Amino acid sequence: MQIPADSVTDYISKIPEERQEVFRKLFDTINDNLPKGFRENISYGMVGWCVPLETYPAGYHCTPGTPLPFMALASQKNFIAFYHMGMYADPELLNWFVAEYPKYSKRKLDMGKSCVRFKKMDDIPFELIAEVSKKMTVENCINTYESQFKRTKPPVSKEK
Repeated sequence: MQIPADSVTDYISKIPEERQEVFRKLFDTINDNLPKGFRENISYGMVGWCVPLETYPAGYHCTPGTPLPFMALASQKNFIAFYHMGMYADPELLNWFVAEYPKYSKRKLDMGKSCVRFKKMDDIPFELIAEVSKKMTVENCINTYESQFKRTKPPVSKEK
């Protein structure tokens, strides 16, 4: 579910009222703990943080001409989603997060490849989200992206 918005304030105003305060707190937790260099944005119908094109002109290979996405928050029908591309691309960071999660939440971790789903607004581990937000710098993000996803050579054609 994408929410069309021009700013974080606009996005938050369009999500269910009972989630707005928690969403704002989650946004502030991430924003206050990110290393310098990431930029807040609205993309893919979510609130996000990216590596700006001024820093990484090559941008995102899946959508040429757009900044490299890093983290995002989205209000979905039944949960708030927290996306962290670093956890998707760096097994060490993912393993750290999975091991730490039970120390901060009594609920079972509900996670996909890069998405953590928070269904209960009263049990979001804000301290853990603050810690994982600090763990990857812009430089780490770019290096991880280039080593894991960006093709340096075009694929070899198998047609003869």
